[in-house]
Amino acid sequence: QVQFVESGGDLVQPGGSLRLSCAASGRTFSARTMGWFRQFPGKEREFVAAISGSGKSAYYADSIKGRFTISRDNAKNTLYLQINSLKPEDTAVYYCAVSPAPTLPYRPWTSGQYDYWGQGTRVTVSS
Repeated sequence: QVQFVESGGDLVQPGGSLRLSCAASGRTFSARTMGWFRQFPGKEREFVAAISGSGKSAYYADSIKGRFTISRDNAKNTLYLQINSLKPEDTAVYYCAVSPAPTLPYRPWTSGQYDYWGQGTRVTVSS
């Protein structure tokens, strides 16, 4: 059974940093693209970033470029999202996701490209 343990979400002040983690078990995902999405209250999930199975390629949403960094440790079967210079508008539940594709798929920002999802971790940015 595939399980994801997401962690790292917290209440932080504007300007702070967080590192989100998504540890997978039950299956190895080193050959599959993984991504992060986030969901604001009352809104649909939106794409944040994706990284290829090898970790050599990444794609980011324009809205977060320069502040977010996606990475992975295939030996640990874990995906990360480093978030710097947090803003109140980053407040959301962040979800990890896994795609069947080993390389970045066409339109990696579409949720339909992903077939496994984590349970989410909440990030709140407030002073």
